[in-house]
Amino acid sequence: MARFAKGSRALAISDRSGAAFPYREMVKEWTGAWVHVSEFEPKQPQLEPHPVGADPQGLLHARPARVEFPVTDILPENPFQTYQIGSPIVNVSLPGHGYTTGDVRRFRGSPGTAGTFSTPNGVGGITGSTIAKAVGYTITVGKYINGATNTTGTNGTDWFHFSADTNATSVVNGGGGYPVSVGPVTLEA
Repeated sequence: MARFAKGSRALAISDRSGAAFPYREMVKEWTGAWVHVSEFEPKQPQLEPHPVGADPQGLLHARPARVEFPVTDILPENPFQTYQIGSPIVNVSLPGHGYTTGDVRRFRGSPGTAGTFSTPNGVGGITGSTIAKAVGYTITVGKYINGATNTTGTNGTDWFHFSADTNATSVVNGGGGYPVSVGPVTLEA
């Protein structure tokens, strides 16, 4: 095999700039071009990305979706209004309640010891024990006004009503005291 000269005094023309440089300072780029070491550009890493494996299919310690615990909503002070004398309908104020017609809700007073709740105050002749009956009441969303359920505006988003087991003996605009809560029938303190 033939031997080549070392090129200690030779010059080479750069493929990039066309300038003459010492032969021994020339290098071959990844593109195949002969360039001076000052003009050398390494290959971009983005031209040869590392392979990425497939995504894993599941988690090692997966858990099912969390189920929210049933909670009570605290009603504002004196949330009950009786509709009229001789009517069992009680309007309840709870801004932004998010309930739907047909939900069954139970009213409670403040929580006590050993899983009990106190009885809320009555309103318009309907006793607190009637309001807080254990099986709760089926509610209707909207404020009961002039013989019909009104669900327009805040009457639909801030009010709901139920029919108590007894009729009111007076019209009261705000009763029940504080604190009064409403929530699922099965909730324990």
